[in-house]
Amino acid sequence: MVRAGLTTERLVRAGAILADEAGFDAVTPSALAKLFDVKVASLYSHVTSARDLKTRIAFLALDELAALAADAVAGRSGKDALVALANVHRDFAREHPGLFAASRFPLDQESAASSGGVRLARMIRAVLRGYDLAEPAQTHAVRLLGSVFLGFATLELGGSFSHSAPAPQESWFHTLEALDALLRHWPQVSR
Repeated sequence: MVRAGLTTERLVRAGAILADEAGFDAVTPSALAKLFDVKVASLYSHVTSARDLKTRIAFLALDELAALAADAVAGRSGKDALVALANVHRDFAREHPGLFAASRFPLDQESAASSGGVRLARMIRAVLRGYDLAEPAQTHAVRLLGSVFLGFATLELGGSFSHSAPAPQESWFHTLEALDALLRHWPQVSR
């Protein structure tokens, strides 16, 4: 029997809030059942498994990040677009650490192809058009940017930059300057 007011959307939203408050690993069917004061079995009318719940939260995270990124890069190009895109990733990680973690939840190929991650990848490629990179350099650059955005945000969230000067913001500024310079002068590598 479906409990009145309990919907898939409410479960996913509650899971997203719980992820931001307690960490993505804390999001379980039993934690949400406790939150809604229902038996765990009641949730399975709305999600099929813990993995389904986490996949849905990952979709929400990727959709929200893609929407924020689209707004940030609209009408920008080159370095301005790069900085806007980078700042969206860093800000999202700091404001929504649980959703940031959810955005990296491993999706199967079919799910990944229908997620906001595809829009994010397209936006990164659109930003890179301002740097005139041809394939395969463009794919390498997409992976580099994703690694830098993820790596910096993960280290910052983990407190890795809080024990030394300069402030993380200064390092972030220099990182983005270095990325812009690298993208403008992408090395030609032959193998």
